[in-house]
Formats: sequence, C-alpha cells, structure tokens
Amino acid sequence: MDLAKAQLDHQIIYNIVDPGARILDLGCGSGELLQLLAENKDCKVQGIELDEQAIYQCVEKGLSVFHGDIDSGLSEYPDKSFDYVILNQSMQQVKRVDYVITESLRVADKAIIGFPNFTYWSSRFMLFFRGKAPITESLPYHWYDTPNIHFLSVADFRHYCRVKGIRILKAYFLGKKGLANFWPNLFALNAIFVISHDKL
Repeated sequence: MDLAKAQLDHQIIYNIVDPGARILDLGCGSGELLQLLAENKDCKVQGIELDEQAIYQCVEKGLSVFHGDIDSGLSEYPDKSFDYVILNQSMQQVKRVDYVITESLRVADKAIIGFPNFTYWSSRFMLFFRGKAPITESLPYHWYDTPNIHFLSVADFRHYCRVKGIRILKAYFLGKKGLANFWPNLFALNAIFVISHDKL
C-alpha cells in the first residue's frame, strides 16, 4: 500500500509507530491503516471490529481481525501485550470511553487516540448563527443518523488526560489540507494524541 496515497491521519499514525511494533487497532474498519503498517513497517497487527462487512474486507487483505465490541473491554489480553493500541476515529462512538482508554493503556505501552474536534470554527458558526447541529468534513452526519455519541474538543481531551494522570507524549492537529497548529481547539478538524501512563 502506497503511503503517499493514504489519508492524512493514517500517514501521521504511520510515522508515529516504530517499525516491527505490535499493534492492536480498536474499531479498525476495513483495515487500510493496519495494512499500511503491516506491509510497509513490518508491524505485527491485529484488529477488533464490530461491522461484519468491514471484517470481510480485512480478511481479504490478509489481516487478523476479531469480531467484537470494544466497550466490553480487552480482558482476554494480558498486560503490555502490545506496543500501541490505536483508537482512531472511533472513540466518539464508544459508550465506555474511560474504561476503553484505561484498558488500552493496560495492554499497551502507548495509545494513539484520534477524534474529530467538535469545536472546529465552522461547527461553532453553525451552532451560534444557524442554531443547528453542525455538519463538517470530520463530522459529516445529521443529528438523526450519526453514529457518534460523544462530542469532544482538543481542550476536552487535554483536560481528561490531566484529570486522569495520563501523559500526552505527542499531539497532532489536522486541518483540511495539512497540520493546523495555530489555535487547534478552533482550527483543527481532527486531533491525534499519543498517550501513556508510564513515568519518564
């Protein structure tokens, strides 16, 4: 799989992950990111996905993916089974977010968390001036058909990590065409955080 053709968040995660790393992707979808990491970085990859059609697509790519609901936890995995747990663009759909993040940091040294930033400027504009639930590139659903049950911002996630004693190792903020490092809580469509419980 060609890295240059991958979507921006996948390129960033690819660059974060060490070659040969053990990866668990929660809500891996049809497996494009796992395939990229397995083929180009020789990572040992595994996914968990609820959608059966997406699992079939993963299997066609030769990926190891289990059918499961990540809200039920990762009890079958011992501590530090992986180098990274990836939760990209699926955290906002998880019911038990705190539990899933805690479990992710139990079974892996680091977690890579990616999510749409609900306080992107156009979302604020739609809410304030139009009085309607926002629809953006990173939140493309109507209020009545969205799979999202949590709407959080860059500031929300930073506050969560501070309260829970979680270290933020790196943070990346994505705009429409590249990184958005200026006032990311306002100008980032998506955010990617690398987090850990381990001490320096």
